[in-house]
Amino acid sequence: MTDKPAARHHIRFQADEKPPAALTVGLGLQLAILCIAGVVLTPAIVVRAAGGGEAYLSWAVFAAVAISGATTILQAVRVGRIGAGYVLLMGTSGAFIAVCVAALANGGPAMLATLVIISSLFQFALAGRLSLFRRVLTPTVAGTVLMLIPVTVMPIIFDMLSKSPDGTSAQAAPASALVTLLVIVAIALRAKGGLRLWAPVIGVVAGSAVAGFYGLYDVERIARASWVGLPKGDWPGFDLSFGPVFWVLLPAFVFVTLIGAIETVGDSVAIQRVSWRHPRAVDYRSVQGAVAADGMGNLLSGLAGTVPNTTYSTSIAVTELTGVAARSIGVVIGVIFIVLAFLPKALALVLAVPDPVVAAYAIVLLAMLFMVGLKIVVQDGADHRKSLIAGVAFWIGVGFQSGVIFPQYFSGLVGGLLQNGMTAGGLVAIFLTLAVELTEPRPRRLRTEFDVSALPKIRTFLNDFCARHGWGPEMGSRIDAVGEETLLTLLGEDDARPEQDARHFQVVARKEDGIAVLEFIASANEENLQDRIAVLGEPTAGAPVEREVSLRLLRHLASTVSHQQYHGLDIVTVRIDAPG
Repeated sequence: MTDKPAARHHIRFQADEKPPAALTVGLGLQLAILCIAGVVLTPAIVVRAAGGGEAYLSWAVFAAVAISGATTILQAVRVGRIGAGYVLLMGTSGAFIAVCVAALANGGPAMLATLVIISSLFQFALAGRLSLFRRVLTPTVAGTVLMLIPVTVMPIIFDMLSKSPDGTSAQAAPASALVTLLVIVAIALRAKGGLRLWAPVIGVVAGSAVAGFYGLYDVERIARASWVGLPKGDWPGFDLSFGPVFWVLLPAFVFVTLIGAIETVGDSVAIQRVSWRHPRAVDYRSVQGAVAADGMGNLLSGLAGTVPNTTYSTSIAVTELTGVAARSIGVVIGVIFIVLAFLPKALALVLAVPDPVVAAYAIVLLAMLFMVGLKIVVQDGADHRKSLIAGVAFWIGVGFQSGVIFPQYFSGLVGGLLQNGMTAGGLVAIFLTLAVELTEPRPRRLRTEFDVSALPKIRTFLNDFCARHGWGPEMGSRIDAVGEETLLTLLGEDDARPEQDARHFQVVARKEDGIAVLEFIASANEENLQDRIAVLGEPTAGAPVEREVSLRLLRHLASTVSHQQYHGLDIVTVRIDAPG
């Protein structure tokens, strides 16, 4: 294999290849060990913070690990329309910590199970029709809600920092928490390559060692646990009373579920980028399959009465680091997770970690979650409108979570719905986003056949658009030339495609701050056009999946030209400055 600039990734085994069995098992074991602590600690944080019992904790961890394994296999092998067909490791989601703690504390495990099941149905809807949510769950809204998740759960985590059994040294809790935090941060900041991925695991081990020195590490739990078997806890069942607690928490669960699905969209796009030697157009069907598998994982989590799961971007980083993207790696990881679920002593090693160490780990996790939300908002292009939406929604969410915004009026409103800061802030962000959308001038659109015979229609449409905004002949000539060159270039690329299905062409024209913005969309299936476009607006774990192209004369006519290629879909976006 030769290194070529176009390949971009040093791939030893791409997705459809089979590496040697020893390499497959070894790399799968490495990834499983790397992520098992996170899979186990999330339900541990939730159950301990909500004051749950040991029996339910054992059950929740068992179910979470087993379901994470099953859905990791599902992502890799892809059954029908469910699964990405790539190595996408599934595990418990830290984004659900706040809402799951609230559900357990106020309604118990049965209430948690019911809320997870119902909210998972929205994820299946998102997988089927992304366009239904595109204008509501914008990156600005998603990022704001993610930033509010730590706000709602950090007070609970801070309380866990000082928890220690009676009779232990006063220095035990702060020392073990501080060592955990310092080790994780130091490795994450200074380490390079694969070592940085191990920062959380090494930090938890170091903190547990300090806790063991003070007698804080629960060695008796490990001694009591059997080598092989089922957990002592029972299935919690469902709460079908649908009382006030259910209706107050349901919007928050739906928010987090849909935002988790948006993150899965980003992960599924990113894993495709690092799984092939030569860059390929993103397969939209794989993106849908990844979201559907994520929804299946949440549905199974609800049926089992445990914390929901999501895709882990760790698998993307490891795939890029090792150059091994074979689907068999995902199958091995899933099998190892399932085996570990039936090894209580192995899980007890993680569950024995004391609360101060778990809290320090959670602080880093939630801090990174806050920054992920902030990054999504900024990457969306934080103009004055989006910045105002994010800022106002975030601080209103903080105010409602703290109970300081006119509690005499709002505390009992809609059954106390606004007492949850994430729900309150998310609703404000959605309301402001819709207000902006409804007051914006609507872009002009033209749908036509994808053929050179459509050129007169396109010219007429663009000339009308130019005249409507008062641009002179020079600007009109630029816009007309852009339309012609884009159509002819896309038609030229289409001739090289092996499939020759009937394709449709759409032109969208709008004016932004004195600049003409034109979108030229060629699609193989008009029915799914809006769904295919919807995926482009979602935040991704990696860089945007697009390539800058020089469409012959376009670079002389436009300020920017961007060509995004997807499975069965081409979108060219051109921005044209007015002369002078």
